[in-house]
Amino acid sequence: MGLLVLVRARNMGSELGFGRLIEQSLNNRYSSWIHEALDEFSDNFFITDPCISGHPIVFVSRGFLKMFGYSREEVIGRNGRLFQGPGTDSRSLMEIREAIREEKTIQTSLLNYRKDGTPIWILFHLSPVFAKEDGRVIHFVTVEVPILKKSNSGRVEDVLGAHSWSNRSCSGSAGTFSSSSSDCLRSDIVYGSCRRELYRDSGVEFNRALLFDSFFDSDNRGLQAEESCEASIHVKQTAADSASSILSTLSRCSELTGKLVCEKRCCSRDPHGIVPLGSSLIISLGRIKQSFVLTDPHLPNMPIVYASDAFLSLTGYSRTEVLGRNCRFLQGPDTNVEAVNQIRQSIQAERPCGVRILNYRKDSSLFWNLLHISPVRNASGKIAFYVGVQLDEDSVNDGQVLSPEMRQLGAVGAVKVAVRSLSGAGPSKSQGNTV
Repeated sequence: MGLLVLVRARNMGSELGFGRLIEQSLNNRYSSWIHEALDEFSDNFFITDPCISGHPIVFVSRGFLKMFGYSREEVIGRNGRLFQGPGTDSRSLMEIREAIREEKTIQTSLLNYRKDGTPIWILFHLSPVFAKEDGRVIHFVTVEVPILKKSNSGRVEDVLGAHSWSNRSCSGSAGTFSSSSSDCLRSDIVYGSCRRELYRDSGVEFNRALLFDSFFDSDNRGLQAEESCEASIHVKQTAADSASSILSTLSRCSELTGKLVCEKRCCSRDPHGIVPLGSSLIISLGRIKQSFVLTDPHLPNMPIVYASDAFLSLTGYSRTEVLGRNCRFLQGPDTNVEAVNQIRQSIQAERPCGVRILNYRKDSSLFWNLLHISPVRNASGKIAFYVGVQLDEDSVNDGQVLSPEMRQLGAVGAVKVAVRSLSGAGPSKSQGNTV
């Protein structure tokens, strides 16, 4: 019973930490009235943060909520997959993923689904938001404009997909789904992100979800919309104008804090000479839940170029306080010199190592860090980064099934896969345009 309470407490702490990251996503960059300024828009849009694990929605407009029938609490913190369904065209989704990878603006027609299950064709307009100081993508703005048509009676109506998704229900955290009992297929299959959320939250056997994934990812034309719906020039211009207005507001609010943003990459390097990681790599790294950092051995003082959410939670620092610094800032007067020397020697020899080192949090509290360091090579076999995975010694026996060593090696392996699978992930190229 005590172990169950501990696990639940840790889960609650993780949720609180995630909620804090969502809240700080806009507040740390823009002025305090950014939410009020964005609420003035009548447009249908939301803003996502690729730097937070899962690339979640951090703001959603009232117009968007009204169009799709959700409450703000049901959308904030969720991924945009929430609005996809059985008829959503996989080719359009690939175009969107590629635009995120290349950090560029895109417009494409997309079949989405309201909360009640009714499909709606929209023009999907995605625009990146760049930090002026280092050229990183810090947000994406997505504007969705309904594609309308004239019916035989002369009325203007939503263009609906060929397949209706009735009785759909996907609440904010529970991820519930309901369907007609008379339809055997629909009563047994959960579609889109609703399906993923349900399996994640309820603990249903994930192999079953993978079976459904393979079914819907196959060339099954019956589940796709019969044909794409092209938006008019007027709709495309409306979406572009809305996105431009939203980006202008973000820019003005950033001027009040001095943390400027812009619509196009304004700078390829920050003052420390760090090449910003591409959004696609950041999103991939964000899926890794352990505490870790990436450092660039090709730059002076081997600065941190990526820090996970769990690392920030463990140490108490914000991401802006960490990036560009050497990991030595975690050391203090009582840090064991032997461990520091062992780390230095392993880096010089380009080999992994594990040490037990005394570190300091931002609030000056101490913790024994079970640190594992390993070189990370790119697709060409050259060392691109070093990854350091941290474990607080006091939390190693917190109900985890895997041993601390296995958890660290799993994180290292996930980082290596993410770096090697994304072209240009190493520091020798401008990653903003190649990842």
